[in-house]
Amino acid sequence: MTVYQATASAPVNIACIKYWGKRDTKLILPTNSSLSVTLDQDHLRSTTTSRADPSFKKDRLWLNGEEEEIKEGGRLATCIKEMRGLRRQLEDQDASLPKISGYPVHISSRNNFPTAAGLASSASGFAALVASLAALYQLPTDASRLSLIARQGSGSACRSLFGGFVAWQMGEKADGSDSYAVQVAPREHWPDIHALICVVSDDKKGTSSTSGMQRTVETSTLLQHRIKHVVPERMQKISEAILARDFDTFARITMQDSNQFHAVALDTDPPIFYMNDVSRAIIALIVEYNRVAVANGGKLKAAYTYDAGPNAVIYAPKENIKEIVELIVKYFPQADAFKDPFGLFGTQGVKGRVVEGFNEAVAKPFSVGAVKGLIHTRVGDGPRTLGAEEALLAEDGLPKKL
Repeated sequence: MTVYQATASAPVNIACIKYWGKRDTKLILPTNSSLSVTLDQDHLRSTTTSRADPSFKKDRLWLNGEEEEIKEGGRLATCIKEMRGLRRQLEDQDASLPKISGYPVHISSRNNFPTAAGLASSASGFAALVASLAALYQLPTDASRLSLIARQGSGSACRSLFGGFVAWQMGEKADGSDSYAVQVAPREHWPDIHALICVVSDDKKGTSSTSGMQRTVETSTLLQHRIKHVVPERMQKISEAILARDFDTFARITMQDSNQFHAVALDTDPPIFYMNDVSRAIIALIVEYNRVAVANGGKLKAAYTYDAGPNAVIYAPKENIKEIVELIVKYFPQADAFKDPFGLFGTQGVKGRVVEGFNEAVAKPFSVGAVKGLIHTRVGDGPRTLGAEEALLAEDGLPKKL
C-alpha cells in the first residue's frame, strides 16, 4: 500500500524591521510591512513530517513529542484546511491523481531549540508545517503563494518560506490576498552576514506576542506614528542597503527599529517590558563597540536587535564575530564551552576581552548564567524537503521515539 508522507524543515527568521500589530486578527494581516534575515537551518530549524492515510480517524499533531489540540477554526486547522483545498483543486483538474485530500493527516514537528523562548519557534514551525504539506500534496510550490497560508498560522511564518533577506508586504486588501512574503535578496547575495544569538532566558514569555501586540494597537499613539511615517521609509532604505551590501546603513536601521519596537511596547497601556538588565547591558556593549570603530575612522561593525523577549540577536559581517564573542564572554562568562561551528577559536577556546580603546565602564560584568548560551549562525536558505530517513512519524503513523 502506498504511503503518502513528506518531511520538510524550515528556518528561523529574525526581523530587522519589526512586525507588531494586526489590522485583522483572524487573517493575521499586519499594521505594517516587515523585513527579516533567514537564519541557517544547519543551526536552528523546525522539522515536520505529514502523512495522509485513510485509516487515520482524525487530524492529529504532535510538537516535540507532545500532542497539541487542533482547535476547530484555530490557526493549525486553518493552515491544514487551506493546504487541503489547494490539493483538492489539483485533484479536480487531474482525475489520475490519488484523492488524498480527503484523508486525515498526522503531523509531527520538532524544533532543535527551546520553544516560546523568544526565538521565533512559531515562524519556523508554521513554515515547516506548510512546506511539509506542500510536499505531501505535491503542490506547485510558489513560495509567495504558500506564504499567504503560513501567515494565517503565525504572521512571521510567511517570511520563513524564503531564504536570505525577506520582506512581508503588509498589503491593503481586506481579504489578505496581497499580504505575503517576497525575497529581497537570496542568501548568496550577501553570505557574509552572520548572527550571534545571546540566549538570555529560555523561560516562557510573560506577555505573549499575540496579546501584547493587540494591546499596543488599542492603546499606543506611538504605534500610529510608526505605522504611517517611520516603517515605510525604513523598509525602502534597508532594502536598498541589502542590495548594496551596505552594512553601515543596514546596522543603523536595524538597531533603530529594534529600539522603536520596544518603545512602542513601553508606550502600550499598561506597558510591556520585554528586555531586562542583561538585554540593556548587551546594547551598551554593542553601542560602545561601534563607537570605537567609528572613532577609528571606520563604520558600524555590529547591529543588535530584540524581538518580544530578552534574547539579543547581533548581526555582523563574519570578520567581526570573533571580537563580538570575546566581548560578550568578558561581561557574560559562560558555564559551557562556546560551540564554535565556524572554527573561529581553534582548540584554545574563547578568552573574554575588549577591543583597544573600549570604555569598560559602560556595563558591569555579570555572573555565570546571565547569558545562558551563545549560538553563532548566519544567513541561510529557505525550506528544505528532506528524505524518508529524517521522517518523524513511525510506520504506525505515530511520532517516533527519539
